[in-house]
Amino acid sequence: MAPTILCLASYFKGGTLIEEAKRQGCHTILVTTQKQEHEGWPRHAIDEFFMLPFPTLARQPDITHSLAYLMRERTIDRIVPLDDYDVETAADLREHFRLPGMGASQARFFRDKLAMRLRARQMGVPVPAFTPVFNHAAIHDYFGRVPGPWVLKPRSEASAMGIRKIEQQGDLWHLLQELGDRQSYFLLEKFLPGDVFHVDSVIWDGEVRFASAQRYGLPPMAVYHGGGVFVSSTVPHGSDVEAALQAVNRQVIAAMGLAHGVTHAEFIRSNEDGRYYFLEIAARVGGAGIDRLVEYATKINPWAEWARTVVADVRGERYGLPDLRSDYAGLVVSLARQEWPDTSAYHDPELVWRLHKRHHVGFIVASADYGRVQELVSRYAGRVAADFSATAPPLERPPDA
Repeated sequence: MAPTILCLASYFKGGTLIEEAKRQGCHTILVTTQKQEHEGWPRHAIDEFFMLPFPTLARQPDITHSLAYLMRERTIDRIVPLDDYDVETAADLREHFRLPGMGASQARFFRDKLAMRLRARQMGVPVPAFTPVFNHAAIHDYFGRVPGPWVLKPRSEASAMGIRKIEQQGDLWHLLQELGDRQSYFLLEKFLPGDVFHVDSVIWDGEVRFASAQRYGLPPMAVYHGGGVFVSSTVPHGSDVEAALQAVNRQVIAAMGLAHGVTHAEFIRSNEDGRYYFLEIAARVGGAGIDRLVEYATKINPWAEWARTVVADVRGERYGLPDLRSDYAGLVVSLARQEWPDTSAYHDPELVWRLHKRHHVGFIVASADYGRVQELVSRYAGRVAADFSATAPPLERPPDA
């Protein structure tokens, strides 16, 4: 009997996973919101498509009641969250319906920035100095030990959303007063200038079977809050940088205890001491075209491999990686002031992918030559900024939150 995979999607993403699950012989169900109805979902690979009338899939008890209704006539084998905001919802549903996979407590290690920092520090992973903001005496003690600047981070938002840089102690107390009863949902952390990297991994039986390391052109927080062009590119193979990132990534994943699936982890190399510090980890595929960046460098698409790990787990089979490639790729993405930007002037032979999205522009270049990729990424970033770039005020919370 075909495994039934139910995908939760608060936002439009994950079509490659759905297509691979269907190719693997699964019965696929997509549960999303009405707002996402007309997105470009791979309808040919979706057996059942359900749109829920409430603005967020996290709304309880509605989402539990909806799945309970579906399960009256269906046997669901696995629940897969396609967006970061669906990770905890999926975990709660697995707990309720006693389905295999990550439960609610473990999901906090991949969604709650305080939980993941506490766990990482407990397991010996370097993290920037941080403190919860529950107790004001503890905050005063933290200020006495940790010089500024600092950042106030929401514990459960995605990416750099809602992060505030704090230059003076008084600024924090003002912000906490504004937050009122919501202040316990934040943490305070030492701001570390440095280069920010991400490592995108495939996990099987608790082991990292694949990991690709990339460096951001600018820290995501800088792009999110200050505007500009989002850039990421493969780090040099065989370099000390790659070795250090692979090592700390394995250490983090072991600490969080994920058995099967994918992760997107971020690290910073401090300008002050040169050490690599853990910033955050998510049990999902990186956004903004990162899956394609990894694919064009390695032939491995994280969405497709995630689907393959899910299906192997359901069937009790062993998971094995496909053949790999060790090339280099670079990603350049920006908001665009034009509704549908004309990118025909970009036509280098190494250009392998173009983003087709309203008011966005994006490219991926790929080559076996690291230097050539870096040259093109640098040139494209400047051209995109001049030809297309637009900025928008940063969101403090996601739409419909």
